[in-house]
Parts: sequence; C-alpha cells; structure tokens
Amino acid sequence: MNVHRVVALLNAPQSPFELACAAEVFGTALPDVPPRYSFRICAEHPGPLRTTVGYAMHVDSGLAALRDADTVVVPGWQPPGAPVPPTVTEALRAAHRRGARIVAVCTGAFVLAQAGLLDGRRATTHWRGTAQLAAAFPEVRVESDVLYVDHGDVATSAGTGAGIDLCLHLVRSDHGAAHAAQIARNMVLPPHREGSQLQYAAQPVPAKADESLAPLLEWATSRLDDS
Repeated sequence: MNVHRVVALLNAPQSPFELACAAEVFGTALPDVPPRYSFRICAEHPGPLRTTVGYAMHVDSGLAALRDADTVVVPGWQPPGAPVPPTVTEALRAAHRRGARIVAVCTGAFVLAQAGLLDGRRATTHWRGTAQLAAAFPEVRVESDVLYVDHGDVATSAGTGAGIDLCLHLVRSDHGAAHAAQIARNMVLPPHREGSQLQYAAQPVPAKADESLAPLLEWATSRLDDS
C-alpha cells in the first residue's frame, strides 16, 4: 500500500497545538497497524522557527517539500489575515493544481483564501475570525457555526480541537471508519464529530437538579420514629 504523504506548512509564530492536531493524526505510528501516512514539516525559510509559546522549533525543509505532498496542511497562521508571501501562495496553488489536497486548521483558512483556493466555496475558521475572514474575502462563503468544511480537494476547520475532528474525518475518507477509530482510540478521543456541529454552546447548559437520593434518605431516616 502506498503511504500518503502529508506535509505541514509552518509560519512564525507557529502554534504547537495546531501543528500537533495534524501530527498526532497523520504522524503517530500505532502498534500492529500498518502505516498509512508519512508526516513532515516545512517552511518558506528552513531553520529555527518561533512558536507562540516561547520556544523555537527546527524546520529542515523548504517549500520544495510541497512538490511531493499528497496532502498539505496549514496549521494556523499568526496573526490572522497577515499578508502571505507570494512564494507561499504560489506553492500552495501549484500543489493544488497537480492534485494535492490542501487543508487549513483554524486561521490557516486565511492563507487558503489569499491563495484563491476558497473563492466561491464554503469555508470556516475559528469563530473569533469568521467575521474578519468574510469581510476580507467576500467571495468566500464563510460558515461560522460548523466544525469543518470538506470539499475533497480543499478543507478548512474551526479553531484548535476542531482541527483534530477534520483530520480524523479525512482519515475516514481515505481509509475508512475503522482505521480512524484506531487513531482516535490511541488519542483517547471520540472517533467522530459531525462537521455541522456548532463551534461552541451559545447558551450556558442549564444546571441539573441534584439527582442523589441522599437528601431523601436523610429525610426518611430523621422521621423513622414518626409512625
């Protein structure tokens, strides 16, 4: 079986969690499970790359790594809406033209929009950025109340944890629900959340009544001599 090559395109300052959403799903080797994916990272300029949590990670590959990718993941982009270098947008368009799947986690959707890959299409991003994305790219149909949107060749997810939901969804599409469930089980996560779910609860959950029988038992015990 051919191994599906996944390449994550990073940018400083990089969110380690958004990168880990993809790395855990596509890059973790499971015991007794044949590898279905390979995973690597790249950046416009290889070398030390700042993160959002105060340390640097080393990136050893440049944009040439995208030429061999079957799936390209953009795991966030800070700050959202910042100009993307033309070399990066052209590399993404070139990968898409030759058939690579382009995936955005969270604010990575802004990068796909700048590359023109979301024109005329539904897309989502973190709920804090949906209005900004819609205002900056009116040709994109921004969905603010979904976890992810998958068009087959291009996909976007809402913030942070929704990136895991999207990646597991892509595994289900590639290799079936059973394989995706194995990955989710290893991550101690539910195997599936529908992309159409809300990003967050709009109203607080009503407080549940005390379901314990202790108050009733205490009341009854205190009245044993009443009969």
